Amino acid sequence: MIKEINIKNKIFRSKIPNYVAKICETLQKNGFESYLVGGCVRDLLMDNIPKDFDVTTNAIPEEIIKIFGEENTVYENKFGTVGVKIKNNLENKNPETKITETIEIKAAKEKTETIVEVTTFRKEGNYEDFRRPSQLEWGKKLEEDLQRRDFTMNAMAYDILKDILIDIYKGQDDIKDKIIKTVGNTEERFQEDALRMLRAIRFSAQLDFVISQEIMQSIFNFSRNLEKISQERIRDELVKILMTKNPMTALVTAQKLGILKYISPELEKGIGVDQNQAHKYDVYEHNLRTLQHACDKNWPLHVRLAALFHDISKPETRRWSEEMKDWTFYGHDVVGARVAKEILFRLKFAKEISETVILMVRWHMFFSDPEKITLSAVRRLVANVGENRVWDLMDLRVCDRIGTGRPKENPYRLRVYKAMVAEVLTQPISLKMLKINGEKIMSYINEKPSKKIGYILHALFNEVLDNPEKNTEEYLSNRTLKLNKMSDRELQDLSDIGKEKMEKENLEIKNEIREKFFVKPAEKEK
Repeated sequence: MIKEINIKNKIFRSKIPNYVAKICETLQKNGFESYLVGGCVRDLLMDNIPKDFDVTTNAIPEEIIKIFGEENTVYENKFGTVGVKIKNNLENKNPETKITETIEIKAAKEKTETIVEVTTFRKEGNYEDFRRPSQLEWGKKLEEDLQRRDFTMNAMAYDILKDILIDIYKGQDDIKDKIIKTVGNTEERFQEDALRMLRAIRFSAQLDFVISQEIMQSIFNFSRNLEKISQERIRDELVKILMTKNPMTALVTAQKLGILKYISPELEKGIGVDQNQAHKYDVYEHNLRTLQHACDKNWPLHVRLAALFHDISKPETRRWSEEMKDWTFYGHDVVGARVAKEILFRLKFAKEISETVILMVRWHMFFSDPEKITLSAVRRLVANVGENRVWDLMDLRVCDRIGTGRPKENPYRLRVYKAMVAEVLTQPISLKMLKINGEKIMSYINEKPSKKIGYILHALFNEVLDNPEKNTEEYLSNRTLKLNKMSDRELQDLSDIGKEKMEKENLEIKNEIREKFFVKPAEKEK
């Protein structure tokens, strides 16, 4: 029996955009029921801003399309979900809420429209392959729709217009107690869709909830059913886990319950594999701690993936060195890049993110000794990973360091290396900045290559540094003709002044960079 609970909560209502309320109102005006359902209701009850809003109704897809119009709807599935198009503008946002300030809404503004999913009440028959129902029927009552859902916290519905919450399975109590429970029989829920086991772990990390003992036991008993789940669905859950605040805890739980091997069996190979004296943890824990720090820093998905897989091949490359009396892992970066490629391909990650992660795994062992490293070596690294990803690689090194058990994120030697990267990426002040070159100067004064051409270039450069507006081909060509009439001695004096200024400017730029990274200033080159 449905128990209706009056919300009467202005804050609750204020987090719902006007366009969502309008969809619900339109359905009800046309004689149908309409409710917000699932995760958005859970988020509202937890005083969070939902990422999206799902509506459920007793109107069948054809009726939903008729109400909102074919031009304003999308229906490309067999599950009764119709996408209702909403044009993005400020009128669609609720003025009482800060929802317009969120990343999700800012991203939505960049699109021409937002899609709100409106799904017909469903009741499901028996499932096949632990993935999908063998038959799907439209439900006539809200209870039929709610009883097919996975967890109690996701099995609540909210009537916006009546301001009434429907909570048949005590989802509010479980949210209050911060515990994850299934709707009805746990084993049946996991037999229906094995991915729900991974979702339980993901929700635990995402919401900081505990998993009920009954769910834990069922996951352990039925983990093998994940073999039936597509790699795309597993990948999607992995991504959501990695983007939570506690991915390490989630993956540890997954391993203990026997389902990590269905995500990446390669990770489990690191369990109990001791490392050298520089490391406090075994390979498995080190990878997870490296990942966790990337999440603590709120770095993007590709950095988190690279952190998780950066030492994936240490187990197979580990060798004992009698000379060092310690373990070595020579080539684990090269082998690891190949293994990471296999994992990402298997999980069907997009090409762009896969290539980025593979590059980061391949080059994460860059040499950073400030006493021996050269700018040319740094340039080679930048060339290998690309200017747009080199700072991500620096972030990965920070995570790698914390993952070893060391307390400092940025020791001096890494700060020096970062300063060198910044220096390589900063365009130095040089003669190339002039709107004229040696070849043109020779044509203007009918001169062959000689020291005089260099003198004129540096003399011109001196003037442009003092007054950038003079850096035009017209001015510089006219000035070249006048400088050509000077004696070699006069030209050399002007040239020396230009060289001195160039060196001084570049030294100041270099020291500004070094100051940014808290590195001692550079000395003037002799």
